[in-house]
Amino acid sequence: MEIMLYIAALIAAIAFVVLVVYVIITLKATKQTLNDVSGTVQGLEKQMQGVTSETTQLLNKTNRLADDINHKSAKLDGLFEGAKGIGDTVSDFNQTLRQLSSVISRNSKEDQEKAAQAVKWGASIFEYWNKRKSK
Repeated sequence: MEIMLYIAALIAAIAFVVLVVYVIITLKATKQTLNDVSGTVQGLEKQMQGVTSETTQLLNKTNRLADDINHKSAKLDGLFEGAKGIGDTVSDFNQTLRQLSSVISRNSKEDQEKAAQAVKWGASIFEYWNKRKSK
């Protein structure tokens, strides 16, 4: 029986050694997988840093562009205000010209009537003068 006990201990020791060998193989495979994952994560981190810096540059350019557009838009606002002022001035000038034209037209009609009256008087005086000369 003693031999059986030794055989059982020997089988248990062999089983333990096989178990340890399989655990070592599994741990080595796990270590390699973890190294691969670590390399992939480091590569992703570098790519993310590149994307982050490019995104920051793009955001800075976008902000500068927006500032430039706002600045130019403010200048255009002044230009449009000036154009509106010119339009108002031209409109006022046109109104003044209409009023002046109306006054001139009215005065011209009155002057025509006075001139016609003067011509009639002149013609009457000239006729009277000619009649007196003839006598």
